[in-house]
Amino acid sequence: MSFEIAHIALIGVVYIATLFFVAFASSKGWLPSHWMRHPLVYVLSLGVSLSAWTYYGIVDLARQYGYGVLAYYLGTGGMFLFAPVALEPLARLCQRYQLTSPADLLVFRYHSRLAGTLSTLFMLLALLPLIALQIQAVSETLALLSQDSVAALALPESGVTSKNLIAFLYCVLLTVFTSMYGTTRDRHAGLVSAMALESVVKVVALLAVGAYAIYGVFGGFGELDKWLAHNSDMQQLLYTPIQQGSSHTLLLVFIATAVAMPHIFYLSVAERPTAQTLRHASWGFPLFLLLMALPIFPIMWAGFALGVSEPVQYFALAVPRTSDSALLTILAFIGGLSAATGALVMMTLALSTMVMNQWLLPGTRWHSEDNMYRQLVWLRRSLVGALFLAGFGFYLLLGNRLSLSDLALLAFIASLQFLPGIFAVIHWPRGNRRGFIGGLVAGMLIWAGGLLLPSIFGINSITLPGTELRLPLGMSIWTQVTTLSLALNVLLFVGLSLLTRSSSLEQYAADLCSDDTLAQALRLELDVESAADFRLRLAESLGAATATQEVNRALRQLNLPDDERRPYALRQLRNKLEANLSGLLGRVLAGQIIDRHFPFKDSGQPANKDIHLIETRLSRYKNQLTGLAAELNNLRLYHRQMLEELPLAACSLGRDGEILLWNYAMADLTGIAAGEVLGSKLEYLAEPWRTLLTEFAKSTDASRFKQQVSIDGNSHWLNLHKTRRKKRGRGGRARSERGDAQMLLLEDITETQILEQELIHSERLASVGRLAAGVAHEVGNPVTGIACLAQNLQFESDSPAVRDTADQILSQTQRISRIVHSLVNFSHSGSHDSVGERAPVDLHACVQEAVQLLSLQRDKAQVTFDNAVPEDLMAPGDNQRLIQVFINLLSNARDVSADGGHIRIDGCVEGGAVKISVTDDGPGIPPEHRDRILEPFFTTKEPGEGTGLGLAMVYSIVEEHGGQLELVSPANPETGRGAKFVVHLPMQERAQEETPEPG
Repeated sequence: MSFEIAHIALIGVVYIATLFFVAFASSKGWLPSHWMRHPLVYVLSLGVSLSAWTYYGIVDLARQYGYGVLAYYLGTGGMFLFAPVALEPLARLCQRYQLTSPADLLVFRYHSRLAGTLSTLFMLLALLPLIALQIQAVSETLALLSQDSVAALALPESGVTSKNLIAFLYCVLLTVFTSMYGTTRDRHAGLVSAMALESVVKVVALLAVGAYAIYGVFGGFGELDKWLAHNSDMQQLLYTPIQQGSSHTLLLVFIATAVAMPHIFYLSVAERPTAQTLRHASWGFPLFLLLMALPIFPIMWAGFALGVSEPVQYFALAVPRTSDSALLTILAFIGGLSAATGALVMMTLALSTMVMNQWLLPGTRWHSEDNMYRQLVWLRRSLVGALFLAGFGFYLLLGNRLSLSDLALLAFIASLQFLPGIFAVIHWPRGNRRGFIGGLVAGMLIWAGGLLLPSIFGINSITLPGTELRLPLGMSIWTQVTTLSLALNVLLFVGLSLLTRSSSLEQYAADLCSDDTLAQALRLELDVESAADFRLRLAESLGAATATQEVNRALRQLNLPDDERRPYALRQLRNKLEANLSGLLGRVLAGQIIDRHFPFKDSGQPANKDIHLIETRLSRYKNQLTGLAAELNNLRLYHRQMLEELPLAACSLGRDGEILLWNYAMADLTGIAAGEVLGSKLEYLAEPWRTLLTEFAKSTDASRFKQQVSIDGNSHWLNLHKTRRKKRGRGGRARSERGDAQMLLLEDITETQILEQELIHSERLASVGRLAAGVAHEVGNPVTGIACLAQNLQFESDSPAVRDTADQILSQTQRISRIVHSLVNFSHSGSHDSVGERAPVDLHACVQEAVQLLSLQRDKAQVTFDNAVPEDLMAPGDNQRLIQVFINLLSNARDVSADGGHIRIDGCVEGGAVKISVTDDGPGIPPEHRDRILEPFFTTKEPGEGTGLGLAMVYSIVEEHGGQLELVSPANPETGRGAKFVVHLPMQERAQEETPEPG
């Protein structure tokens, strides 16, 4: 069956346009996002590793090595079967530091720019044969479908030109696709979706060809068994290579593909595999490989049974051509085109990123304005085009001299040289850059001299100088070259690493890469104070807009506020920026920018351990700890819980003053959550805690007692204690230094302090009682004498004026007696024995009398008294004592009012009680004085102007009447001025009158 080449080309263009559409729809969000995040999409995208070689050339490899061809599926699938050990640690490392290629990984691990430069060069040399393989497969299958026989592979010059032209146009089309959907971050999801579709098409096509081979050619499995029984040479073909041992070398070659090939590394390790996704891939991808492997041998046997004249490597297309089914033939062609397309797109994309990050960007003093992203995109697009052109040139250079299997083996053997260095990233911290570079260069030189150059120039052997001995070269001795190159590579890597010392930076990087070490958990101080400093400094290299965008992106990823200042959070921000810039600019340039703009301070002292990082890692791996390690972790959690739940407020400070612990009691006391302060310093706390804790931490005092602070307008008293972490000096003796870590303990003694004040108050009242007894005795006698003289004057004089004066003197002496008596009653704390029978009192008249008496004092401020008490408002009580209450309240109100002020007295009945309120328009009573305003001898007046007994006496008289005294300040919330004293008097007499007598 033959097709017009224009028709075949059109079918290829339609298929690639379909990939365009799927990628476009995914990037635009037209497809559900949960589809894109499904583990199946990730597993299918990994199928891009099965290129045109595994679709076509692997059939030829099955002819050469029989069951040994399964080494490819076992080697690649084995890496995923053991993903928790082989891939998951690398995936965590690459995601944490945004390492997108093997070169980035090796630069990070060996802290060597030369390692990245050489790795990129050797990766490029390794993948050129694989790129040429895809182009060769597409061009030759196009020729096969457009000709009637295998003679199409020996076309005249014009035919070759036409075939190469179609291959070139195919490369151009893929360049456009890769540039649009592989070079920008926002369209990356579209590329992954397109690669997943490519895998589906590929496996469906190959299974369809396999099904036709079994049922269409042989008529079922039973007939296939009969054919194999009659063709014993086919069975012998399957076992002979295994007996010769070549399958072991094949397994060794293919086992490195999952982590050494850049495009496979990108998808399997650096793309986005979480632990859960990798666990799905650990069985999903081997299952996908199994589906791809099932049709290989039936297709090979069908080709031999049909006697097709095409090369064995193209049996996957030649067998369906014999079916006279155009649909099956086109499906087979599209499957091979899909395999080549996916591999070419991902290989050129991975290589362009490596070349840009390892060669171009670090070699220049990078500085960008606000269009940095656009510059990077166009630079990567230019590299993609250059790599397609280089691959096409290498394809022309080879001139179809090598089969697809030879080209694949040539690439895989080169990638195998990276396996020792990548293995050491996680599993051998002793490896260093000298060993890695020495081993890699030696292995690649042997590969290039033994396989690459002979393949390019068609050299099969060379004569050794001075002898007639001819040394074979080329793919005929690939097993020997593979063994020799890898052995020398490993020998030099191990030997040089053991004989030379790693630098401190190399060791630090090795610790970062090792899952079971915490040596890198150091708490270093940054030379920045806030997130705004990051934007300002980063703008020097990236431009203001790009710097702002990158810093904001990192803050969002870390869930940090824009005004973040905590040192621990700033260290996280630095690491996240370095990781993000590594994905954007490569590890080398990102490290240069971050180290230049955000260096760590050199304190001259050993760095502290980063407690947060240590505990985070222990929490991550707690399920993997066993034995003594698990017991130690349980002990750590026990002590941590004890500190967190300690009833005393506690916070721990590092030697640099960073807050490492902020327990629950401290959060309750201060109202500051632990998440807001952990990793910050005391200087960043709000008042009053900043001053209180900072001064205490810097002092030499071990304790401070009864420190008063105001919390939410209320006074609290605290005892502060401090302990320093003890260091062990010579002889094991503990010593403490001021610069050591500290533990601050805060004891809230507010309740105890209040009880003490109440005891002091009680003692003061007892003293007042004793003083009142003496005052009553000493003052009472002179007052009695004055009263007697006034009575005599009243009876002996006939003058109305004298008798009126005598009456006034008697009235005032009675008032003095009552005042002294009130003072004595107050000191008895609630004793009401001295209170006589109460009679209904006209409260309006009481207030009015108090107003008239106060109006006689002309030397005081002149204010207006507004007596708004209803005239019929009555309450049981002592008339004279209630007048004394109003005199004191009105006098105090007048004293705080300015000239022309207004004092209002209101009265009403509410809830079975009488309420009399006195309201002034003065400044009000400050909050700090409200609790003490009723204490005896407490006054806010100037010395000599008040005794502090007025309100105390008012309180005592009101309490004698069974009432309450209420303070409202400010009286006017809108202006914040004025004070209101409200006297509540019970209406007991009225209650008794309304209650019926029993019986």
